Amino acid sequence: MKKWVSFIVALCLLIGLALYSMSTGSIQIGFGELVHGLIVGDNPQVDVIRDLRLPRIFVAMLSGAALAVSGVLLQSVMRNPLADAGVIGISAGAGFASLIVTAVFPALFFFNPLFSVIGGLFACFLVYLFSWKSGLQPLRLLLVGVAINAMFTGFNQVFSSFGSSSSSAGRTAISTFNMQTWQNVDILLIYVGIALILSVFLATWCNMLALQDRTASNLGLNVMRSRIVISLIAVILASVATAVGGLIVFVGLLVPHIARQFVGSDHRILIPFSAVGGAVLILFADTLGRTIIAPIEIPASVIMMIIGGPFLIFMLLKGDRVYGR
Repeated sequence: MKKWVSFIVALCLLIGLALYSMSTGSIQIGFGELVHGLIVGDNPQVDVIRDLRLPRIFVAMLSGAALAVSGVLLQSVMRNPLADAGVIGISAGAGFASLIVTAVFPALFFFNPLFSVIGGLFACFLVYLFSWKSGLQPLRLLLVGVAINAMFTGFNQVFSSFGSSSSSAGRTAISTFNMQTWQNVDILLIYVGIALILSVFLATWCNMLALQDRTASNLGLNVMRSRIVISLIAVILASVATAVGGLIVFVGLLVPHIARQFVGSDHRILIPFSAVGGAVLILFADTLGRTIIAPIEIPASVIMMIIGGPFLIFMLLKGDRVYGR
């Protein structure tokens, strides 16, 4: 009962926050007037909100959901509570690939998430390659991931020094969610929507991976295939969110940990709850960043660094424990 109550409360919080975000900002409008303008379409202020603010809200929610679920899946595969696409370099690798494609091949904009996935997969491969030494140890994986993240972040900064790509680099490196379009929303709905649905169907595999490999194999699970498939879905989610919404860290670390306190470790409810929680967190960060000292905007990625940094320290102080043990 507690799980369903928590899920309903999270959904209500997301809806309420979205409505607040719609009506708050440089253009402030009442809820009734907003709804009437969206239906009738005779209010210029509502038209601006529909064309600029609504896409931003949907991109923030979809990006947050993708990053949070990506964190859940990576933690399941690696049995590591510190696994997060932003921390271990997957998002940075995806961002670098996205930056190159945007700057060099702007006509391939719609396929930008595909190239971002390739960059994310390469970064994930490097993390596995350099972390593996008779198994994946949480501390080693985290340190290697931080190094990979720093490397790709450095590549991003070097590439951004070339004039024509500087704006694209800034948008990839620092997520403010400004200038989002309905086309970006469509891209996220296609890529992230499919990946989120697939992740729900993989929940049983995630539950079995919490067991020892030999036990999971005895129960009929192909452990290696399961890890590869789940990792692929996790990389797709994080990479597409980075390609459209920008580089944001700590979402996949913070949201799953909090979600487990409310709904437990059963991935059949943990995955959808984390998706809602990630949407709430990023929409909150974006709304706070654009309203707290308006008209100056604080990027959502900066808000998440301020929140996530102390949280990571807290996780490390709790001890170096492997996920699922």
